Amino acid sequence: MTTEMLGREADPMDLFETHVAAGWTDGLPVIPPTARRVAEFVERSGRGADEVIAEIAPLGGAATTEKIAANAVMAGCVPAHMPVLIAAIEAATAPSMNIGGVQCSTHMASPLLVVHGPIRSELGINSGANVFGQGVRANATLGRALKLALVNIGGSRPGEADKATLGQPGKFTFCIGENEEESPWAGLHVDRGLRPTDSAVTLYGAEGPQNINNQAADNPFDILTTVASMMTNLGSNHIFIQGESFVVLCPEHARIIASAGWTKADVQHFLFQNATRGHREIKAGGIHGRKTQNYTTWPRWVDRDDPDARIPVTRRVNDITVLVAGGPGRHSAYLPGWGTRSVTRKIEG
Repeated sequence: MTTEMLGREADPMDLFETHVAAGWTDGLPVIPPTARRVAEFVERSGRGADEVIAEIAPLGGAATTEKIAANAVMAGCVPAHMPVLIAAIEAATAPSMNIGGVQCSTHMASPLLVVHGPIRSELGINSGANVFGQGVRANATLGRALKLALVNIGGSRPGEADKATLGQPGKFTFCIGENEEESPWAGLHVDRGLRPTDSAVTLYGAEGPQNINNQAADNPFDILTTVASMMTNLGSNHIFIQGESFVVLCPEHARIIASAGWTKADVQHFLFQNATRGHREIKAGGIHGRKTQNYTTWPRWVDRDDPDARIPVTRRVNDITVLVAGGPGRHSAYLPGWGTRSVTRKIEG
């Protein structure tokens, strides 16, 4: 996958048209993946060019180091991004992510890439203000490179294998850093068994962030009651198909909660107990409505015959994942998922 044959004097728009015709782009211009540039990225990875990192669903394309590098070049990455992308591909293709389902569903989920550890500052990854937004090359290009690789190698093209009814902007790029410096708790990768000094990625099939605005609360109960209310939308996958849910607390909300002595586990338990919806409401207006009585994902202790039973948004307490990101201001976010669980991988190299 190179454009050497186009010649050094090729017009940029001609190159773009070539990329579009070849089906290599997400609709935006890309950097030509010349043999020289791709070789630089492969060398930085420390892997062989033909080494297969993973096979990507739905079409089972072989994600070799060289193919990942080509997509990284096109996205505008730098060679130092390669270890992050390789870890991201490994995480995305782990069985519990069900990347084929995420990529082909009518749902709008798209893989969110979260970066943890020292590599955030080394690569200039934004973990603070406007963390889900534009303006930082590392976030924009890493997220885009992952998406290009999943589509170009995995074959999930819109209107073909990708059946999303609406889609979302995260299908272009979806990458943030965890704000470990301003978090009162350990990072997510530490929660999952790694050291604070390790660099890692987490992949999660997510909807776009839903803003949680609470400017006045000065205690955990009021802040987290607001969060819980956002988590129980009747149209959400999670009110019926219980997978994992992501709560991204801004540093100010996190500090208020932690200053009252609450741990991250306390936050998870509060939300598990309070982010619930009545059985009668779910039957009347939930994702499947009255016609479906499939309760297999609900906790066993829920009385399926009680119309007044309260249904939690997740099956288990630990399926509510909490991390801190963003900058000043009291805006947190809830990211409903597709129904699968996130995967964390240590970055090597």
